[in-house]
Amino acid sequence: METLAGRARDLATPSVRLGITGLSRAGKTVFITALVHNLLHGGRLPLFQAAASGRLSGVRLDPQPDDAVPRFDYEAHVDALVDRRLWPASTRMIAELRLTLSYESATFLGRNFGRGRLHLDLVDYPGEWLLDLALLDRDYAAWSRDAVSRLTAQPLAEASQRFLDALKELPPSAAENEAEARRLAELFTAHLRARRADPEALAAEPPGRFLMPGDLEGSPLVTFAPLFLDGEPARGSLAAMMARRYESYRTHVVRPFFRDHFSRLDRQIVLVDALAALDRGPAAVHELERVLGEVMAAFRPGKLSWLGSLIDRRVDRILFAATKADHLHHRDHDRLEAILARLVAGASARASFAGATVDVAAIAAVRATRQAVVRRGGERLPAIIGTPMPGERIDGETYDGDTEIALFPGDLPADPAAVFEAPASVAPPGDLRFARFRPPRLERTPDGLGLVLPHIRLDRALQFLIGDRLA
Repeated sequence: METLAGRARDLATPSVRLGITGLSRAGKTVFITALVHNLLHGGRLPLFQAAASGRLSGVRLDPQPDDAVPRFDYEAHVDALVDRRLWPASTRMIAELRLTLSYESATFLGRNFGRGRLHLDLVDYPGEWLLDLALLDRDYAAWSRDAVSRLTAQPLAEASQRFLDALKELPPSAAENEAEARRLAELFTAHLRARRADPEALAAEPPGRFLMPGDLEGSPLVTFAPLFLDGEPARGSLAAMMARRYESYRTHVVRPFFRDHFSRLDRQIVLVDALAALDRGPAAVHELERVLGEVMAAFRPGKLSWLGSLIDRRVDRILFAATKADHLHHRDHDRLEAILARLVAGASARASFAGATVDVAAIAAVRATRQAVVRRGGERLPAIIGTPMPGERIDGETYDGDTEIALFPGDLPADPAAVFEAPASVAPPGDLRFARFRPPRLERTPDGLGLVLPHIRLDRALQFLIGDRLA
């Protein structure tokens, strides 16, 4: 009924709900901010056909349709990027932003009978919440086995070791006890927080609300932990208590998020920080492949008939985007796309089989570097030039945030399989070197107007995601 009501509203002005998805640190907030900034201020978007052909006549911000969802704080994020040259804070809660695009259709019927407007609803949510969707297909026993297995298979921080020691001391048949449940939940949360703070971690581990409980803090919904299980939990045991609270978490936290937000999406972009995994070696690449597979299992891809679309929604276009392409020389962008395509091959095949259109792209929503060629010992090396973040250390030197440098980032392998097959003891392919650069300084025109945030292939992403709706 909600979908049918939404389709009825679309008769006045059609809408597209675009989900911006990705693991932590993949750049969701930067992507939304740059997309909106370029559309509002007429950025260079040559591959976005509606803008390049002059058919996009206006773009404005409007109140989002869901009054119970916070607004994406676009203005604050633009201030951080443009005025203070700082990367905006990571997403902490779900947020929405609505853009209304006015355009002239490229077809005779569209020009004469179309509405000439499109609502673009951008839906942003934390990467930790995205990982929670994998819990929908796991009961407590399966989740506990996975969580404990990951815990015992990796070097542990002090907080994680304390949680593991507590589990080892706990008999599987221990009686239900609220104080013990709280103690274990606190130790487990400390472990999750330590994993999240680890610069080597590609993503936080679920449950995501343990790190962002909000008004759930202290409730039984976030007072459970995985255990060493020995068969079916006995009635009245601590394990049975934990299993019951885990089910309540899935019922009252994860499923409403899936139903009210995730399942209402029409289009999807999945942002992937593939460079972070490549920098850490084959083990991290395989872990990223596993996590992305779990995330994609929760999607609802495919096409619906005209009648079916009145009462249901499916994600009919999915773009996988490798972010931070500006950290590489442009000659390696095709190789980055090939590696990403290999990373998401399984998920792409399933989505395509269901009828969705899938693509991959190497992008930088905000380009923080520019290209150059440097000479070293008579050799010409492709390099990137940018300003490292304050405190960034490169080759033993700490930078102040004002000094520009030229950096040779290394080369990606021509064969994508190489990043999966190299032994774990081998250094990352191509001896890659990455640094954190500040957002670019935007020059002003003679009349005082600031230039638009530069990007790499943001226009290609826009064309794939909404170009057909503006045709």
